[in-house]
Amino acid sequence: MITITSVREPTTAPLEPDKIPTTREPSPVLSLTPHPTHSTPPTLAPIFSSSSPRPSGPAAMRLTATLCLLLVSALHAGAADRPNILLILGDNWRFPHAGILGDPHARTPAFDRIAKEGVLFTHAFNPAPSCSPCRSSLLTGRAVHELGERASLWSGFPQDTPVVTQLLREAGYAIGYQGKPWAPGNVEVSGWKENPVGPKFAGLEAFLQARRPGQPFFFWVGNTDTATKAGKRPYLDDARQAGLDPARLTIPPELPDCEEVRLDLLNYYGGIIRLDREAAAVLATLEAAGELDRTLIVYGSDNGWQMPRGLGNCYDQGSRVPLAVRWGKTAPAARKVDAFVNLGDLAPTFLEAAGLRPPSTMTMRSLTGLLRGEPAAGREAVFIERERHADVRHGHLSYPMRAVRTRDFLYVRNLRPDRWPAGDPDNLFLHGRPFGDVDTTATKDFLLAHQHDALGRPFFARIFGKRPREELYDLRRDPDQLTDVAADPAYAADLAAQRARVDAWMRDTHDPRLDEAYDAWDRFPYYGKAPK
Repeated sequence: MITITSVREPTTAPLEPDKIPTTREPSPVLSLTPHPTHSTPPTLAPIFSSSSPRPSGPAAMRLTATLCLLLVSALHAGAADRPNILLILGDNWRFPHAGILGDPHARTPAFDRIAKEGVLFTHAFNPAPSCSPCRSSLLTGRAVHELGERASLWSGFPQDTPVVTQLLREAGYAIGYQGKPWAPGNVEVSGWKENPVGPKFAGLEAFLQARRPGQPFFFWVGNTDTATKAGKRPYLDDARQAGLDPARLTIPPELPDCEEVRLDLLNYYGGIIRLDREAAAVLATLEAAGELDRTLIVYGSDNGWQMPRGLGNCYDQGSRVPLAVRWGKTAPAARKVDAFVNLGDLAPTFLEAAGLRPPSTMTMRSLTGLLRGEPAAGREAVFIERERHADVRHGHLSYPMRAVRTRDFLYVRNLRPDRWPAGDPDNLFLHGRPFGDVDTTATKDFLLAHQHDALGRPFFARIFGKRPREELYDLRRDPDQLTDVAADPAYAADLAAQRARVDAWMRDTHDPRLDEAYDAWDRFPYYGKAPK
């Protein structure tokens, strides 16, 4: 196995889920230490991306030696031992909205195929319910709060941490993407000549034509059809042509049952159809090239959906995502894994699959053992967090959260409960609307219009109102996370247990928010549009 280390230099018919064999974690003890295979040898040398400033002097000598070792090791690895990697990443696509996950309205034959020919993960979550912070963790294999300004939306991307795509490139992989890569943000301000994901291509076919014959590759497909479109509904026809009727859709209990919600949902399901259609086309290209069984295919989403109480929130609506992985004969087919996994786990997974040892800076855990069918251990919980989503509070303030999700509970800690979680009510963000962390939809407009009457008041308060410092939801009785039991004395022991989990995680990952006064995220630049 090739070792990469780093020293920072100064400056088909849906298959019912219960018909798939299940792997569940046996251990009741949460492990917060990196996977044992992540340990690094004593010889350390920096690996820089192709767009990084190049070191000189002794640093250059160390880099040259490390790259020589890397190249020699890579040349000795046979093509069959170095799989291609294909990541199909939806944008704001919520669990369980896929056919194989039991949603009768979701038309997802490509996703269902990957799940049936590979592994279906039923408890996959993002590290942060925000686009670029989640993608930062996916690329670096680190907790979001370990990434400085990248914990916030519309940040820069400092070149101080190994990035999985660049490490693969240095090991001989061709890399590239189509659609949405790491975004939104400003990579140029951090000195990148291209997106950290790699160079952009028109599609997988163009990318395959550009690579050297037989060269292993990493390709990222970033689809945005499941994201909201500034209140527009461009995919209604796609949904109707698939036989979907807004009157027959299931309305989630956190939203009111009205025409505005039903049409927004219909458009969302149309977006799912388009996402899966693009995924099917990519898979067809891969198969035509004879690369299907030589490729590790990951198909999922960065966040939950963009409807109110979704994106930007640590509730399942914003953090739980569909995830399926196909890996030829390496991952036994038609399996369901109920262990808790995090999208940040993909970075060490990709490196280990390529025969590379993840650098010690990666604190997330590889999924390769789970994919091979090994028992899960220490995966009975996942941690979720957020910092500043959009710039929607006076003074550029963040709304920091730390959360833990187990099978029975969701615990959320709101570190600044005096602030508005959805943005200030008098800060008009995009499209002249308040509460800018909730994106523009007809559903949002309905809630704003009915915030003072019986139609909208209970929904409005839950979505836009201020929140207590701690929230606790008993998922055995309240799977939709609507009833906060943190103040119920009957749950005092459960509250203390989940509080302790988050405290331990913050300590073990050196979270700056351990200092109650820490607010540096309020001062990081925001490169998106300014509020009015």
